[in-house]
Amino acid sequence: MRGASASSLLSLVLFIALLYVLYNQSSFDGLFTSRPEESTPRTVESRGDLSSSEKSVINLFEASKGSVAYIFTESVQGQMFFRRVAEGTGSGFIWDDQGHIVTNAHVVGSANKIRVQLDDSEPLPAKLIGIAPSYDLAVIRLISKPKDLRPIPVGVSKDLKVGQSVFAIGNPFGLSKTLTSGIVSALGRTLPVDNGREIPNVIQTDAAINPGNSGGPLLDSAGRLIGVNTAILSKSGTSAGVGFAIPVDLVNQIVPQLIERGSLPRPGIGVAVADESLARRLGVKGIAIMGVEPGSPADKAGLKAYDLQQGIQGDVVVAVNSKPVANVNELSKALEGVGVGNKAKLLVLRGEDPREVEVDVIDLERQGG
Repeated sequence: MRGASASSLLSLVLFIALLYVLYNQSSFDGLFTSRPEESTPRTVESRGDLSSSEKSVINLFEASKGSVAYIFTESVQGQMFFRRVAEGTGSGFIWDDQGHIVTNAHVVGSANKIRVQLDDSEPLPAKLIGIAPSYDLAVIRLISKPKDLRPIPVGVSKDLKVGQSVFAIGNPFGLSKTLTSGIVSALGRTLPVDNGREIPNVIQTDAAINPGNSGGPLLDSAGRLIGVNTAILSKSGTSAGVGFAIPVDLVNQIVPQLIERGSLPRPGIGVAVADESLARRLGVKGIAIMGVEPGSPADKAGLKAYDLQQGIQGDVVVAVNSKPVANVNELSKALEGVGVGNKAKLLVLRGEDPREVEVDVIDLERQGG
């Protein structure tokens, strides 16, 4: 009996202790843990209005972003069993309300499949309309034209000044509708392209341009197109503050021709010429003619080619319309300046004897040259 009473008493004491603990739980917890002090959000400071320059950039982006295209490409590489599909991306912009989009030739030139995303819509199929590799420009067109296309406003590049603000919109690294800003860093640059030619009067900018920006617009502070972003100068392959854009004055000349005929005229006179290394070996200062197409303007004008096997000396072109030319690129530029359908006056040397020859400038693309 005495053991049972002791057990009952112990149970009662434990029950009372439990009630005490439950009743004073907060105090009990405080013996073993330190409760964090209650915190409240900091008071938000009033910002005030955005600056006028910030509002201007925001308005520029909002007005321009709908004109910028995100371009996806697929191209088949390799042969037979070793074929693979390579995917690429780039940028572009809406040129007109017919669904034409301008981009770089290197973005779409080898593509078997092209799709274009505008705003947040699903990618739309497009096809290549025209390409000018010598200027790294191309035009594609949406197969099914959406409503309410927003062609980009076109400006001019001839009156640009070093130091003025510029803005690039594109899709670097697949990040759509990215805006970067900077200034015109330099003007009058030349940019080599794959076929050995050079694009003249290129705009240099420090606005960040990265892979995926190619083909996108470079805008002035009024939101007008002043260039097509096309290349960067960087050892790492990413922006180092030196980007290049094809000037809009040149773009505005080329794009209508690509839309109309699919390619640019290739002015020529029907000759094959020596490269600079061969010309140096021949001891020639000028453009040595190595071949003349039968029936061509050069043939009709009596130009003669070098025959190295027979040791026959040919003609060397040293000037076009009184402007000296020293290599193939300068000859091409000079003939472009003359224009297809016009006549060019060549200053030609055969040995030490100079003479002036008048030749017709033709479109080698249409002549199959």
